[in-house]
Amino acid sequence: MRKAALVALAALMTACSGTGDGGSPSSAAPWQPRPGLTWQWQLDGRVNPSVDVPVYDIDGFENSAADVARLHRDGRKVICYINVGAWEDFRPDKDAFPASVLGRPNGWKGERWLDIRRLSVLRPIMERRFDMCRDKGFDAVEPDLVEGYGNDTGFPLTARDQLRYNRMIAEIAHRRGLSVGLKNDLPQIPQLVRYFDFAVNEECAQYDECGELKPFIAAGKAVFHVEYAEPTAAFCPDSRRLKLSSMRKKPALGVWRAPC
Repeated sequence: MRKAALVALAALMTACSGTGDGGSPSSAAPWQPRPGLTWQWQLDGRVNPSVDVPVYDIDGFENSAADVARLHRDGRKVICYINVGAWEDFRPDKDAFPASVLGRPNGWKGERWLDIRRLSVLRPIMERRFDMCRDKGFDAVEPDLVEGYGNDTGFPLTARDQLRYNRMIAEIAHRRGLSVGLKNDLPQIPQLVRYFDFAVNEECAQYDECGELKPFIAAGKAVFHVEYAEPTAAFCPDSRRLKLSSMRKKPALGVWRAPC
């Protein structure tokens, strides 16, 4: 009887230990996408589920829990796109960002770089965003603009600042049971590959940088890659050799795609 009671107590403690809320780690192991998975990347409005691929990367704000559930019913994994490096004047939580963390425009309409050194200000905002991704049923997060230190942000950001911020972002995702991808930021891959579950890259072929993504492939982690200007014939042979998940897209990131 005593042994049975201890077993029951242990089972109860295990069940209660991973609630998945914002303050404690989720008990669910994050999804681990493997090299070579085909994918769709659509950030232009609500998702069109017509492309027959196993992975969709879509805007976290523009899509509902029902949209995610529909993709799941079709057997797809779904990645939640969230901007973590810039303020956007068209998001519903825009007023949560104090003026002191807003930097220079980043070249996209309505966007300004964030002062990523202000962790105590930005962390709760990003936690709420990742809560949204989790609550809508997403499997993973694509945090965008995680290389502000290499841009003219209006703040004296350093590579060390970026590493600290990016690791915080990965932790926030993992505490919610979400996989997290490293978006671009190629120079810091050696320091970050163990914190991230996959990579998302734009135009590594055009700039002859795809080899820098090898640590992800070597670790058994997918690299979701797009080119905008290069024809598929120019980059697909190398992509297949490197085991990248590559396709050509138009910069608006609508439905159209030309996969390798």
